[in-house]
Amino acid sequence: MNLPICNFDAKNLLLCPQCEKKVEDGKITKADVDASMKLAQIAKTNPDIDKFTLHSCREFDGNFVLSFSKEDIMIIRQSRTLYRLIQDQFQGKIWLVEAEENDQKFIEDMFFPTKILSINNVWAPGGIQKTKAVVSGKWTPRFPINTETVIQIVKDARNLDIEIEFENKRR
Repeated sequence: MNLPICNFDAKNLLLCPQCEKKVEDGKITKADVDASMKLAQIAKTNPDIDKFTLHSCREFDGNFVLSFSKEDIMIIRQSRTLYRLIQDQFQGKIWLVEAEENDQKFIEDMFFPTKILSINNVWAPGGIQKTKAVVSGKWTPRFPINTETVIQIVKDARNLDIEIEFENKRR
């Protein structure tokens, strides 16, 4: 398993001086450390997770954005059991995104499994640039994703002002 901290540290739930220095220098965050340790604990009983690469973890108001490699995300999304196993380790909701992806792919990952029809940059009055995402279907109270949370995470993680619109507007 590839993690932001040493595998030994993750499995033993403590940090060596090198990893502590990474945290102090701001190269990795406390969320990176916590996620690494949680995944290492799960990997003891689940060999699939032992092959994963966690690039980073960022926390936004109790939401955890986990950056994995593309292949790892595919494996997690194909197994509800594996997803629940990881989700149960975190106090808040987890969001899976590809590491080193562009803004458009990041937004698409945040809405998974909902289909995004288009993502465009638009200019609002006053020269303010906004990103507009059009989501497939129509919004209902049972829509599985909290759009306000997505807006806040995208703002905090990518510094984008995003506006979410649904294909079929409410009547």
